[in-house]
Amino acid sequence: MAGTMGGAMNMDGGDPRMNSSAGMGFGVASEVTRPAVQKLHDPSVTFEEYMHYAAITRADDHNISPHTDNALSVAGLKSMNPFAKKREPVVESVIQMNEKTASSSPDRTSYIISEEEYIQASRAVRTATWGAVFFLITTDILGPFSTAWAFRQMGYGPGAVLYTIFGAFAGYGGFLLWKMFLGLDSDRYPLRTYGDIAFRVYGQTVRLGVNILQSFQLLFNVGIIIVSNGQSLSQMAAKGPNLDQNGACFIVLCFVWAIAGMLLGQIRTLARLGHLANFAIWLNVIVIIATMAVVAHSTPNYVAANTAYMVNPGPVVTTAGPPDGVAFEGQVVGLMQAVYSYGGAMLFVEFMAEMKRPWDFWKGMLCAQSFIYIVYMLFGLFVYSFQGQFTLIIAYQGISSYAWQTVANAFGLTSGLIAALLYGNIGIKVVYNNVLMELFKFPSLGTKAGKLAWIGVVPVYWAIAFIVASAVPQVANLSGFIAAACILQFSYTFPPFLHLGFQIQKAAIQSGEGFDPATGQTVRHDNGIKRYIRGFKMNILWNTFHVIFFLGSFVTAVLGIYSAIIGMIASYATGATTTFSCNSPVL
Repeated sequence: MAGTMGGAMNMDGGDPRMNSSAGMGFGVASEVTRPAVQKLHDPSVTFEEYMHYAAITRADDHNISPHTDNALSVAGLKSMNPFAKKREPVVESVIQMNEKTASSSPDRTSYIISEEEYIQASRAVRTATWGAVFFLITTDILGPFSTAWAFRQMGYGPGAVLYTIFGAFAGYGGFLLWKMFLGLDSDRYPLRTYGDIAFRVYGQTVRLGVNILQSFQLLFNVGIIIVSNGQSLSQMAAKGPNLDQNGACFIVLCFVWAIAGMLLGQIRTLARLGHLANFAIWLNVIVIIATMAVVAHSTPNYVAANTAYMVNPGPVVTTAGPPDGVAFEGQVVGLMQAVYSYGGAMLFVEFMAEMKRPWDFWKGMLCAQSFIYIVYMLFGLFVYSFQGQFTLIIAYQGISSYAWQTVANAFGLTSGLIAALLYGNIGIKVVYNNVLMELFKFPSLGTKAGKLAWIGVVPVYWAIAFIVASAVPQVANLSGFIAAACILQFSYTFPPFLHLGFQIQKAAIQSGEGFDPATGQTVRHDNGIKRYIRGFKMNILWNTFHVIFFLGSFVTAVLGIYSAIIGMIASYATGATTTFSCNSPVL
């Protein structure tokens, strides 16, 4: 928890830290104290100061009517779209304009920005409502194509139970993020990313770890899409369902997508991809409906199943419990598909940061998670019931009709390329802003030197993703690995871990302690382990539950990583998968 407490003043003595925004007007300095655009990761700002200004902002939020506009307004959706162009903060624009105008004005006092004007400007960009949150969470998370394969690995009973449990805990993790956001976000110190919460609770080191893990996840997501698209293109290139290995070279097909990403990834702003992202959503909906309709009236893709699992043609077999022949590690990898399916918490903070009333986030999240759960269960159980042991990790690639398979693959290729560009763009920016700029002092992307650096970083990023995809062309095991190593942390491990530190520091505050805005001091009567133990005991039952939740999630992550690696090794040993090969994993 170090890093958020460095600016506190102990009652034993110490120098008071004055408010850094005092006297920053453009006229007479004493006339106004406006919240300047604060340094986002200032270790001198204490936990109590974050909470003080968050309480003020939340009180103001209560005065905002949730019915001032339609919950699904166009403005709300546009402001929430993580792929839309990110405007410069209105506050910064107002201040910059004031500075420019005031510097040439004979009457500089007329351009002073009051605190009220600053707050109104900062709130101008928060227009989204809980209806927009529902739309964006659904867009971010919904992707049921691996759910049927998860049931193949676990059976009806364990699959349904575990999808339900993990869906419920994913929702609870989102609830904890929401509670921390309400307690730490303010107009003066806005929360913008997942890593910002980590910084305010535990400090810079944990924030850096969160950002690196986020970069790792986005990179592997691009790699998984390269493999998936390579498989789709290999099926289409076969020119018929029985051509066997005479299609195009698989590694070349994957390389095609890497080259496409290197070229199209030069687009720095996501504004131009926003409409394509929404288009990709509807393509996925079409593929979902088409897959369910076709598998109900056709046989499984025996050739692809034999290539992937060495399963001979025969009657479809489904099981209530774990099927024979699937090892425990294989069942765990199946479970990791549930984790992968619910992996959207990484962007929840960004969604809340754009809301008019963050208090209402829970409504959008609850509706979205419930809808996603229903779609996953319906699609997964339906496809598994008709395809059984022949179910593929990407459900529509298990369609035996070449015509319908090609249509689904074509739509999947389009939506996959769009998704890869978006993940790649966000991933590169996360690496650039939080690693290259902070650790290696790269220039800002807004400068000419930064733009030139972007041109060089993009091909390197996509080349690494291609190497990952070609070295491990196993969608199931690769997605299981990234689910366990990264996605599970953001949705299940980090929320209770962060909330534990948040709640301990909050509960440890005694009467007479806290932040004094008049002096800029944070007063504490004690520090150290004694303070943390007192804070833990104040909510001992919930804190103990969160410790168990955290440890259980961590153990599940380790088990998932181990199982995915064992699955990769077994696939190589049986010859079902080869690295950098021309042979496609499916046909």
